[in-house]
Amino acid sequence: MIDVDSEGPIRTITIDRPDRRNALTVAGLEALERAVADADEPVIALRGAGPAFCAGADLEAVAELDREEAEEFARLGQRVARTIEDADPVVVAEIDGPARGGGLELALACDLRVGTPDSSYGEPGVTFGLFGAWGGTVRLPRIVGEGAALELACTGRVVGAEEALRMGLLSRLEDRPRTVAEELAATETDALAALKRRVRDDADRATQERREVEAFGELAETHAAELGELLE
Repeated sequence: MIDVDSEGPIRTITIDRPDRRNALTVAGLEALERAVADADEPVIALRGAGPAFCAGADLEAVAELDREEAEEFARLGQRVARTIEDADPVVVAEIDGPARGGGLELALACDLRVGTPDSSYGEPGVTFGLFGAWGGTVRLPRIVGEGAALELACTGRVVGAEEALRMGLLSRLEDRPRTVAEELAATETDALAALKRRVRDDADRATQERREVEAFGELAETHAAELGELLE
């Protein structure tokens, strides 16, 4: 269900279950978590096989869970999303086709979301009596604002790529989403990792500023020779 391919600085992780629109079971989530956690490349590209990015949780599997099992399934989805969010590599969601429910929530955990013009986005859980519980109620308002998050989640409305870009749900719109991962891979990738850690830092302001200074000093020391060459 989860395919991993490494090419230079980019690890491509593909959710490969196109017959189910890449819906995820417990086994799929666990495999996705391992694929992200094991990465030592500086850039991860997360994509779906076939005509969809990811439909989220496999509802057939969810329908068989009792309350305790359902809560555990939600905790697992949250853990996978946190693994993506906290990973050292910069993670790019390459979204072509539908990203729904948990699929959208996993994309929200990525650092950058790059969609094609054919991509679409929605949290349809409310239409069948559920809601996204893989961290979506936390990340969606943080990214698009509380008002837009409530409107999307409470109506189950699907938005297209252009609207998703306008509301800040997408980082960029590209015919070829891999363009962004390639741009990242062409940079000084140790600076990428430092940037991600600083932007994701949720410590108090003074601690964040201290860590920012320390990270800048470390990079300046590491790249002193290159900086000198630029000035020649």
